[in-house]
Order: sequence, then structure tokens, then C-alpha cells
Amino acid sequence: MILPIIMAGGSGTRLWPLSRGNYPKQFLKLHGENTMLQETILRLNGLEHAPAMLICNEEHRFIAAEQVRQIGVAHSGIFLEPVGRNTAPAIGLAAFKAVESNQDALLLVLAADHVIENQAAFKESVNKATLLAEQGKLVTFGIVGNTPETGYGYIKRGAEVEHGFVVDSFVEKPNLETAQEYIASGDYYWNSGMFLFKASRYLEELKAFRPDIYEACEKAVQVQNNDMDFVRVDKDAFEACPDESVDYAVMEHTQDAVVVPMDANWNDLGGFAALWEVSEQDENGNAFIGDVKSVDTKNTLVFGEDKLVTTVGVENLVIVNTKDAVLVAHKDESQKVKEIVSQLKADERSEVTFHREVYRPWGKYDSVDNGERFQVKRITVKPGAKLSVQMHHHRAEHWVVVSGTAKVQIDDTEQFVTENESVYIPITAVHALENPGKVDLELIEVQSGSYLGEDDIVRFEDRYGRVKG
Repeated sequence: MILPIIMAGGSGTRLWPLSRGNYPKQFLKLHGENTMLQETILRLNGLEHAPAMLICNEEHRFIAAEQVRQIGVAHSGIFLEPVGRNTAPAIGLAAFKAVESNQDALLLVLAADHVIENQAAFKESVNKATLLAEQGKLVTFGIVGNTPETGYGYIKRGAEVEHGFVVDSFVEKPNLETAQEYIASGDYYWNSGMFLFKASRYLEELKAFRPDIYEACEKAVQVQNNDMDFVRVDKDAFEACPDESVDYAVMEHTQDAVVVPMDANWNDLGGFAALWEVSEQDENGNAFIGDVKSVDTKNTLVFGEDKLVTTVGVENLVIVNTKDAVLVAHKDESQKVKEIVSQLKADERSEVTFHREVYRPWGKYDSVDNGERFQVKRITVKPGAKLSVQMHHHRAEHWVVVSGTAKVQIDDTEQFVTENESVYIPITAVHALENPGKVDLELIEVQSGSYLGEDDIVRFEDRYGRVKG
């Protein structure tokens, strides 16, 4: 049985300011009506498989769980990496978990941020690879490319085997001239980063070639903490694990690596040029998302999140407008966005990590305005959800209900607050906010005080496990 392993880590820095640390590209709607994670899960429809297992960062756990819930699909658990250690250890955790359940499943390793438009071709390649994986082969999927891409690694095929080819070698990202030679030869595929192999075979090869990674993963999964949908492993053991990709750790060394071609209109959305390529374009080659008006504009990507964006007489640009940041780049230079992110990190700018609109397990908030000693937020609480029982040392809060009904706790009293009503939360008062209704609760929160940071929250109770022991 195939057990899909969906890798949902990463920060997607080359798609900033759309993609940010606390809400990266795999959780965004960049191509189609669903998020990239949701599309990856739905792509499995039609394959015989067990519910997918997700692997993501601790800070993204509620986003991942909510997005799976939204599409009504069962899953086999959400593995939480205490720290990022690249793909070889992440797959090692999943493999140990699969073997632990006495199911030597075929692990179909997929990234949560790929676009695959030809679903039938994807499934055809997976079915071919299944026959090889059942024989103990470690299968990688090679994308049939028709252009000399310099942003991808390549796989050189060797002798033909049934349904695929022996892997001759893995090749780093080439320069343009070399990439042209690769495509012309017909012997090279783009390296997709997707794999299929038995859990036990992966662990055998990992132990043979990288026993340090094997031992760290084995030790990490010996201590598991199951919390709702989430599976946590031993933090200290996993932190000691080396950071390594599956290609370097296993696939470049094993004698059983095979490549199955996949011609499925694949794209890894590694930057804005790739997003432009997969987006619907007008007769001038423009891809406009949002409220956009243009004159004499060609081959340009415009993403407008919350306001009108207009262009006049421009060509080959990327223009991205979010609620708190604007990016303007030449499309051919858009990979360098990650250098902007590096500058922002050095300056400790919050825009690297947070959007203005921040998602929480109970809903979301939008920081509408702020100034000296005040901050205004628009808060949305999902039906049945409750914020933690908490207090603040430095700020008071006023809540004005816009729609829905709020159940408010202040110290030892509880009250219901409905539309057009308000309530005041004094400094140091122990308080909680809950939505007891069937529709979203919308309210405006005005904070006032000497310090308004998110770290001025002392939690006493929390249904989402955020109280520190």
C-alpha cells in the first residue's frame, strides 16, 4: 500500500512578500482555488493509498491541520519537526513510523509546493514506479523537460529497465549552455524531488550510507508525544541529527536508484517567474491577480492583495502588493528576492515572518493600525473556538463586537457581548474570549498601554497546547 508523505516545511523566501516564515507558500492559494498543500493532497485521488502523513514545522501545525480539515480528507497524522533538518531526516522519521505500525508501506514522498497540471500523467508515473519500488528499488521521478532550465538539478539516465531507467548520476544546477546540451541529448530529466520506495529499503540504505542520520532518527522516534492530530518526537535527539537532503544522503550512493520519467506539466514554483509561467495570461503575456488595470503592459505579473494596482508602459516586471509590503522586480531577476529577505532578517524586520493578517488555531487577526501606545486589530474567531485564558502586564483592551456573539470571561465573571456592544479588559485582568455561536465572531480590538508586543501574554489555560509548563 502506498503511504503518501507530504513534506510541508520550508519558508519559500523567493516568493516574499506573499510567502513568509509563519505562512509560507505551501499554505497559499497561488494556482487554483485550493492552497498548494490542499492541491497536493487532492492530487492523490484515484491512486490506491493510505491517508497521507504530513511533515511540517511546529509553528505551522494548526495551519496544516486546518487546511486538511477544510477539504474533508483523512490523514495518517502530522509529524512535527522540532527543527528543520532537510529531507533525509524527515523521510527517516516517516519511514520509522511506517515500519513501527507493521506496515512496510511504499512511501510516496511529495513536496507540498509543486504544481502538476496533468493529473493523469502523474498517476501513470506513480503506478509504473510502484512496480519498481515493490522490487526494492528506490525510485525518483524525472521530469521530462523541454526547456534548458538552470534553476533545477538534473538526473542522467542510464540503462533502461522495465518502466524506467537506472540512475546514472545526479547533476547540480547547470549553466545555460550545459542545460541546453542536457535537453538536446534526451538523456537528462529535471530532478523533481519526488520519490517512491519501501520504508524498510530506505532505512536500510540510510543506515548503510548515513548511520549518523539513521541513529538520530531512530532515537528521536523512540520518544513520541501524540497531541490531537500531531506527533512530536524527541527534540534533543532530532536536533543532534545532521542536516542533509535525501539525494546527498542516499540516492547518490545506492545501487538501486532508478528514475521513472514524468511528463505532467510540473513546476516547483521556485520564484515569481515560475508563478507567472503557470498563471493564466492575457494576449500581452500578462498575469494579473487581484484588482489590476494596465496600459501598454507586457509579460508582467501583478499580484494585488487588497487595493487597486495600475501599470503603464512596463514590461517583464513582477509587482506584488500585500497589506504591508510592495515588491517591484524585473522578472528575469526575481530569484534575487531572497537577498531582500536576507536584508530584512539582518534588520530584524517582522515582515520576514509575519503577514499583517496572522492566522491562529482559533481564527485570525489583522493589525489594522498602530501608533504610540495603541494598536487596533480586527479579530475573527471561528465557531466553537476559544482563545486562551490569559492576562497582560502592560496593556488594556477594548473589544467591540461587529458580528456574532462573544462569550467573555473577565476574572471571575462571564458575560455575553453581541453586535454593537463593547467590553473593557483592564491591565492584569485574567480574561478569555470564546465564540459560542454557529457563525464567525468578528470584533475590533483596541489595545492601549506602554508595551503592545505579542510576548506580553501570560497563558493559564489553552485548548491548543500553548501553555508552557
